[in-house]
Amino acid sequence: MNLAGIMLESATRHPERPALRLGDLRVSYAELADASARVAGLLREGGIGPGDRVTIMLPNIPEFASVYFGALRLGAIVAPMNVLNKKREVAFLLREAGSPIIFAMEGMHEHAEAAAAETGATCVRVTVGAFPGQDGPRVDELAATAPDDTAMLLFTSGTTGSPKGAELTHSNLVRNAEISADMFGLGCEDVLLGALPLFHAFGQTCGLNTAMYLGASTTLLPRFDPVQALEMLDTHGVTLCLGVPTMYAAMLDRADGFPAGRLRFCVSGGSALPARVLHEAEALFGCPMLEGYGLTETSPVASFNKPGEPRKIDSIGTPLEDTEMRVVDSEDRDVERGMPGEILIRGHGVMKGYWNQPEATAHTLRGGWMHTGDLATVDEDGYYFIVDRIKDMIIRGGLNVYPREVEDVLHEHPAVRQAAVVRVPHPVLGEEVGAAIVLRDGAEATEKELRGFVRDEIAAYKYPRHIWFVDALPMDAMGKVRKREIAVPAEVVERAAARRG
Repeated sequence: MNLAGIMLESATRHPERPALRLGDLRVSYAELADASARVAGLLREGGIGPGDRVTIMLPNIPEFASVYFGALRLGAIVAPMNVLNKKREVAFLLREAGSPIIFAMEGMHEHAEAAAAETGATCVRVTVGAFPGQDGPRVDELAATAPDDTAMLLFTSGTTGSPKGAELTHSNLVRNAEISADMFGLGCEDVLLGALPLFHAFGQTCGLNTAMYLGASTTLLPRFDPVQALEMLDTHGVTLCLGVPTMYAAMLDRADGFPAGRLRFCVSGGSALPARVLHEAEALFGCPMLEGYGLTETSPVASFNKPGEPRKIDSIGTPLEDTEMRVVDSEDRDVERGMPGEILIRGHGVMKGYWNQPEATAHTLRGGWMHTGDLATVDEDGYYFIVDRIKDMIIRGGLNVYPREVEDVLHEHPAVRQAAVVRVPHPVLGEEVGAAIVLRDGAEATEKELRGFVRDEIAAYKYPRHIWFVDALPMDAMGKVRKREIAVPAEVVERAAARRG
């Protein structure tokens, strides 16, 4: 089993079909197969072989796929990296992966080149429209990798410390792509929107690899822009739109007069999907909006609101085929239905472990289950509902407050574009509930108004006593809010310190 095989099989079946599209540039499956063979030849000529790590620091361009599958067909391990990383971060990840080579975009290569020089790696500059190694030797064979061989090192965001490299196997990634494709009943005529970054598991598995498995087409957007995305949905005949909630919210804001097009499904993941965004998106695009759940460590999809089955608003659905999920207490004992607990996962998508971190691996995979750190409930029908991250939970005077619940209410206010609920230190209660708010363009709201709006909807101990307005929230490349980077204003801290109850 080799992940590159899914692309090569489609190239055999549908050589002339478009595999990738970037604007007016179209790359057929035959062309992609050839380009990957040239990359494999370039790598082997440079001394790269099975098990060596090949780092990719490229945006969503066809050359990403050529390097990705070229390294895999040689039996090497791919280590994708955020294109916005700076020299310090690139050097750290090159050392962590032990990678001797990095592919970086011409014009965006400065930090990659400096980090490569520092770590002794080779930096290969890549230009759009010119596949690496296109004039060099080929490697036409496909390395005979075992299902449990590592195909990918995907580094986690490092919210609890330094990033860790999740080892995803060929079996993990092939099976997750197969199940994702089959779940939607897609075929080679479908077109997927490739706006999610390909260095992330969501964009790779649900976008690129799912399309490669099907022989379908992926239309690429190197940097997300809501207007461009809307134009591509229409002019490129997209049938499956993949995104995170902030992407859909941005498109809704710019979608005046958007034609319904050919969309069959919209898929949302990565973070909580506000019900308002779900309903507005379905009305705009004229197709079902389905929410799922997963982690880098699960390849990534673990559960989904499956097409053809009942959908429950605010639910992440039911476990994927070949996947089991449980909700447990701090002692890993199953909790009663409807009670919150940590999600544990085991099945086809769970990683092999963390690269060179046996202690972290043993802790996360203890008892044979992946410990997610996410809190959820499960109902009588087996549908899961995310409550929050364990580490994001606010304990106010001994009472648990789940930020997501408060954020869901805030998102219902017509003036609120985005809301992030975070803890504020309190001298008596320990922690108080605070909220950073981004208002919609032209909208107005006061702290008192929003506080009262939330207080009318949920228990008194949960509503945010402190609200402040910001122009934007810090977000990662996937559009997820980075709460640890939200600074509580000094005046809010001082005001909280002055409150005694």
